[in-house]
Amino acid sequence: MRKFMDEDFLLSGDTAKELFGKVKDLPIIDYHCHVPPREIASDKRYSNIAELWLGGDHYKWRAVRSTGIPEKYVTGDASDYEKFRAYASVMPKLIGNPLYHWTHLELRRYFGCELILSPETCDEIWELTTKLLATDDFTVKNIIRRSNVEVICTTDDPADNLEFHREIARDKSFKTRVYPAWRPDRGMNIEAGGYRSYIEKLSFASDVRITSIDKLFEAYRKRLDFFEAAGCRVADHGLDVYHRYVKPDLYHADEIFKEALASNGGISDPDKIALFKSEMFRFFGREYVSRGWVMQVHFGVNRNANSKMYSSIGPDTGFDTIGGTVSVTELSRLFDMMELSGGLPRTILYPINPSDNEAVAALTGCFQTSGDGKPRMLQGSAWWFSDTLDGMRRQMKSLASLSVFGDFLGMLTDSRSFTSYPRHEYFRRILCDIMGEWIDEGLYPSGRDAEKIARKICYQNAKDYFKF
Repeated sequence: MRKFMDEDFLLSGDTAKELFGKVKDLPIIDYHCHVPPREIASDKRYSNIAELWLGGDHYKWRAVRSTGIPEKYVTGDASDYEKFRAYASVMPKLIGNPLYHWTHLELRRYFGCELILSPETCDEIWELTTKLLATDDFTVKNIIRRSNVEVICTTDDPADNLEFHREIARDKSFKTRVYPAWRPDRGMNIEAGGYRSYIEKLSFASDVRITSIDKLFEAYRKRLDFFEAAGCRVADHGLDVYHRYVKPDLYHADEIFKEALASNGGISDPDKIALFKSEMFRFFGREYVSRGWVMQVHFGVNRNANSKMYSSIGPDTGFDTIGGTVSVTELSRLFDMMELSGGLPRTILYPINPSDNEAVAALTGCFQTSGDGKPRMLQGSAWWFSDTLDGMRRQMKSLASLSVFGDFLGMLTDSRSFTSYPRHEYFRRILCDIMGEWIDEGLYPSGRDAEKIARKICYQNAKDYFKF
């Protein structure tokens, strides 16, 4: 029986251990996350581990709720200590859940604590971490430095003023580069309420009076320029409710946009939604191509499945789930339309449903026509509900079977927590174990090529692909 989380955790053979030794200390490029730039700019200090861990982590919230603990101890008015004790009480039940591994990796890597979190150790861990969080080692910038993070891409609305990114850039003692990432969903989602209010906000930010789709494009171009000046080179689109795509039609897209403005959103006709979003993707695709940006597309989420809790505590609180499998035929039509109009940028696809892994990996092979030495389209790392030990292994194996594994961009945190970076270690261990298995079974030769692939997946591919 092996010791829990020993030095060779997740590494099943000597080859895997040797590979991990080559990649474990590589810098981290976190090209998609949700950490707040405000807290980096202010070099925030956390008063206790509940504030650090539980303040916005819906993964942990779901786990606590799933054991029947009242919402008071999740997002309610319980004290930070009471919320941490609730999480500690759940921890022994989480066998097989990645939260168990992530939690103990964070305790070890940041706090040097090898205690197993449980109701019995809760108070000792609370006191230890509270004392350490009061030291200078645990300001946000120092957590990032200690994590060996080279690049962070936050997630930002086109109307954001990016003041915190500018403030971070002015601190020459802080070497990690923090760039905005363009997330234009609110301007595309004409089915959502409050649409006119958002367009007014975008008008103010761009200094463009937006009354037509042409003016919308003008406003977006100005904001794209603004983001590009701040170092942005990646866009992120969330297709939460997947709609079919049709041939763009600028005239009718303009009529639909004006209808959405007049009604403040809430457009329900699927044909109108499809036409408008097709036109928007065509516009954005051309802009990304001209700027050399990468487009990320996350899809398949069923948002706010519990409408009562959504009404009570809002979005992104742990009530989203895996949607149905996506029609790869519809995705291919979207990308074909963008290709025909000269607007298919480098693209990364993230299906939330693991049943889509093979279909998406195969789809990427249909659009590898860039000719510049870099793949035009890639499947991203296992996302959200698939970001598990088994989920990552399945995703990497299917990707290797159907595409070019050596070009894989590796891990991202997709997190709101500054102590989530050990997830990169978790990924690297799983990657090296898979590659070690293939080598030990005689499916790939040992040597420099294997080491090169592991190093590129863990670091260099992302650096080169995004041109960081």
